[in-house]
Amino acid sequence: MARALRALGFQAYFVGGCVRDLLLSREPQDYDVATDARPGDVQALFPKSDLVGAHFGVVLVKEAVQAVEVATFRADGGYRDGRRPDEVRLVQNPREDAQRRDFTINAMFMDPVSGEVLDFFGGRADLRAGIVRAAGDPRQRFAEDHLRMLRAVRFAARLGFAVEPGTMEAMRAEAASIARISAERVRDELNRILTEGGASRGLRLLDESGLLAEVFPEVKALQGVEQPPEFHPEGDVWTHTLLMLDQLEQPSVTLAWGVLLHDIGKPATFARLDRIRFNGHVDAGVQIAREILSRLKFSNDDQERVLALVRNHMRFGDIRRMKESTLKRFLRLPGFDEHLELHRADCLGSHGHLDNWEYARERLADAPEEVLRPPRLLTGRDLLAMGYAAGPLLREILEAVETAQLDGELRTAEDAREWVRARWS
Repeated sequence: MARALRALGFQAYFVGGCVRDLLLSREPQDYDVATDARPGDVQALFPKSDLVGAHFGVVLVKEAVQAVEVATFRADGGYRDGRRPDEVRLVQNPREDAQRRDFTINAMFMDPVSGEVLDFFGGRADLRAGIVRAAGDPRQRFAEDHLRMLRAVRFAARLGFAVEPGTMEAMRAEAASIARISAERVRDELNRILTEGGASRGLRLLDESGLLAEVFPEVKALQGVEQPPEFHPEGDVWTHTLLMLDQLEQPSVTLAWGVLLHDIGKPATFARLDRIRFNGHVDAGVQIAREILSRLKFSNDDQERVLALVRNHMRFGDIRRMKESTLKRFLRLPGFDEHLELHRADCLGSHGHLDNWEYARERLADAPEEVLRPPRLLTGRDLLAMGYAAGPLLREILEAVETAQLDGELRTAEDAREWVRARWS
């Protein structure tokens, strides 16, 4: 694609994240191309393309393997809303284009033919030093788009880099402005921080920059909350949560949030009795987690998945004492693999004992689907035919029948009918 533009006399470079990744010997997730060709020129050259950002001069070119964004060099005007430039000028010079980019490591251009790198802000040196540094004046970069502060955290966490002191100082000064960014954009950036690698480092950087208190006051409250040392020798709830995040490898969004929020109710329920206790912290945690997830505009499905992780994370402690019916219902929870993984991280982030996790895995392996979810012995229609009236009683009876079935007390429909008649005359 870049070669085709070059063949017509246009400038064309790989730009941004793909250049950074190539210089780090990483496989880029995607490629972006910057050029002095106008959007109309690009569309004329590549018929399978769409103008996706007319105001910004961006064309999406659909190739056989992947779609590539081709953007005309541009210079941005002011940013009154802290998100989008008020005006955009298409320019002919890559240096002008580089001046509007966020960080030095994302502001480099690479010649796709020769491999030559255009580096106007010292991005290569910062890559070698392991530094995330704003391109130009950091206060100005963050005033232009407040979300860039979260992006600085994400890149530093994922790459294992430090944030350059002047850039960090600017983040502290601008942290409160993150409230002007839509909840959806904040949520998406937090999702990346939690799932792309280095999540615990990301949270520490959020804290260091002042962003944690702005975005997650409930998570900030975990700091300094003591735990009983016999169960949590690692320290306070904040430390425990960070250690758990370190145990995750490429987690789903819901699992990562489940880990982050699983003990979110502990600060509100802390008490020193015979020992440190958190009575009711699960119920409190579900309520607080619901408020956080709702505030960040998570989908209902994702909210329920995360809340289920918070709601059930303490149940592993009773798993060996559960009745068969209780255990089977536990093992068949939607996404039980995430419950298992959260419990594994919970153990490794505290006392280190995996006995209950191993027991759960063994029981799950020995319980095929037809054992966990056997065909119903009776239905609501059956109960109506037996003379029971429609209403809440039907649900109570059906649940009781399933419990007896899961416990091995009932095996046939006739057994179930006789069992019901004996208890609900």
